[in-house]
Amino acid sequence: MNGQEFEFRGGSLNGFLMIAIDIVLWLACAISFVVGTFASNGYLVVLGVILIFVAITCSCGFSKLEPNEAKVMTFFGRYVGTFRKTGFYWLNPFMSVKNVSLRARNLNPDPIKVNDKSGNPVLIGAVVVWRLKDTYKAIFDIDTEIAGQATGGNSATARMNKFQNFVAVQSDSALREVAGMYAYDNDGNGEQTVTLRDGSAEINEVLEKKLNERLVMAGLEVLEARINYLAYAPEIAAVMLRRQQADAIICAREKIVDGAVSMVKMALSKLSEEDIVELDEEKKAAMVSNLLVVLCSDEPAQPVINSGTLNH
Repeated sequence: MNGQEFEFRGGSLNGFLMIAIDIVLWLACAISFVVGTFASNGYLVVLGVILIFVAITCSCGFSKLEPNEAKVMTFFGRYVGTFRKTGFYWLNPFMSVKNVSLRARNLNPDPIKVNDKSGNPVLIGAVVVWRLKDTYKAIFDIDTEIAGQATGGNSATARMNKFQNFVAVQSDSALREVAGMYAYDNDGNGEQTVTLRDGSAEINEVLEKKLNERLVMAGLEVLEARINYLAYAPEIAAVMLRRQQADAIICAREKIVDGAVSMVKMALSKLSEEDIVELDEEKKAAMVSNLLVVLCSDEPAQPVINSGTLNH
């Protein structure tokens, strides 16, 4: 045994053919007993006993395999290959068979509380799509038994549920590691870095890589991993919301001021180019002040009509 998965090279027969052969064996067994008893022929009775054991052995070797399922075969403790042929077959009944599923499966655990790179507690959750890739490693390199629970038989579903428990533990560990590598959001100091909130593509790629590094020893493969839930922990959510609102107000004010300055500049240029009115520096300053107040104010401007001259 070289520790590597390989295809089962032992004999296998068509299951329907073996049913016909098994029926013939049982009929031959019955005929041998009946004829041997009435004819007092001990040889036929002995032949009937032998045929019973052969028929019983043949009746125990039938196996059905659906697409994307496999059987890990061992012969008295020695790994002899993985059987993947779909259909109805007869296999050596003296071999031990462990059924596994090669189909993709989802894991969607509850969000967990972790600290991000800045030390803030956040709630984060992930969806993981995985499947069994190497049957040898999955069966012989890890122990998937759950303490205090029944083995659940030899069904593929029971065994895959144990693999899912292994994936869940490793996913929790990988998610905590990845969440600690990034901050929830930029801290507002002007430096733009990848964060948990806006760097989903890169973070999902890192999470998938970390998970595959952990699961390769178990013969499992992650097809997709992505963050599906992200929020501040309840104890700091209100404070962080106020900070986000303050950041949003500051950004909005900056845009308003930029637009107001541009509009004031355009107004002064138009007045000067078209000779509508001549303004000295003091009047320009007053006009700039009034326009900025009007354009940057949160409340609608209240017009004041000047009925005198510009000197009053």
